[in-house]
Amino acid sequence: MKKAKFRMLSLALTGVFMMAGFTGCGKKDGATDTNKGEKKKIGMVISTLNNPFFVSMKEGAEKKAKELGYELVIVDSQDDPAKERSNVEDLVQQGVATIIINPTNSDSVANAIKVANDGKIPVLTVDRKANKGDVVCHVASDNVKGGELAANFILEKLGGKANIVEIQGIPGASATKDRGKGFHKVVDGKDGVKVVASQSADFDRQKGLNVMENIVQATPKFDAVFSHNDEMALGAVKALKGKKVLVVGFDGNEDAQKAVESGEMAATVAQQPDLMGGIAVENAVKVVKGEKVEKEIPVDLKLIKK
Repeated sequence: MKKAKFRMLSLALTGVFMMAGFTGCGKKDGATDTNKGEKKKIGMVISTLNNPFFVSMKEGAEKKAKELGYELVIVDSQDDPAKERSNVEDLVQQGVATIIINPTNSDSVANAIKVANDGKIPVLTVDRKANKGDVVCHVASDNVKGGELAANFILEKLGGKANIVEIQGIPGASATKDRGKGFHKVVDGKDGVKVVASQSADFDRQKGLNVMENIVQATPKFDAVFSHNDEMALGAVKALKGKKVLVVGFDGNEDAQKAVESGEMAATVAQQPDLMGGIAVENAVKVVKGEKVEKEIPVDLKLIKK
C-alpha cells in the first residue's frame, strides 16, 4: 500500500515538473520569445557618447526599442576603432540577434563588422557608412545634399562671391567625405569663390577651436566657414571672437540652434539623430524577424537659420 502511494506521488511530481518545463518562460536571460522563436536582444555600438548628436541618437534608439519590446544593449566606442571591435566581440558573446554600428571610421570599422559577420550576426550601420564588410542596411542623412545646402546658403548670403574656410570631420569617415563632396560640388570652379583653407578637426569642439585659431593666424582674410559638424563650428565661433564671418555648421544640435538664434552662427544643416536611431532599431527588428529591409534608408535634412 505504501509503495503504491509512493508511486502515485512520484508520477504526480513528474507531471508537475514536466508542466513547469513547458509553462516556464523558456527565455535565456530574457533574450528569446518562445512564441516566435526569435531573440529579443539587439546590440548598438556608438562611436562616442561625448557628443550631443550621438546621445540624441542613443535616446531615439532606446525609445523605439522599448516601444517594440526589445532589449537594446548600447556600448560606447569612445572614438577608438580598437574599442569598437572589442565592443562587437562582447555583443557577439552576449548572443545578440543583430548589431547596429555607428562607425568611428568608415574604413577601420571593417574589422568590427568582420567579427559580427564571422559570428553570423547581421549588421546595420547608422550615420556613417562602412567601406568594407557585409552590411544589410544603412540609415543616414543625405550628407552630400547637406553639403550642397550649406554651400548654396553661403553663396546666397554673400552674393555669389566668397573666400571660404572648410573645417572637415574625421578623415575617412563617410560623413566627412560626403559633406565635403556636396560642398565642393557647388563651390569648386565657381568664379569669385575660393576655398582658402581646409583642415580636419575630427568632429570635436576643442579641436575646432584650435584649428580655427591656426587658420586665423595663417589666413586672415575669409568671409565664411563651413564646418562638417556643429561641435567644430561652435569651437570656430569661439576662436573667431566676434569677427564678421559667416559660420555654417551641420547636425542641428541644441547648442548650435541657440548660436543661430543669437547670431553667432548663420545656419546649421539639421539632421534628426533621434529619428535615425529609431529607424535603425526599427529595421534591426525587421531583420530579426526575417523581413526585407532597404539597403539604404535616407533621413530628411533641413536648414535652420535665423
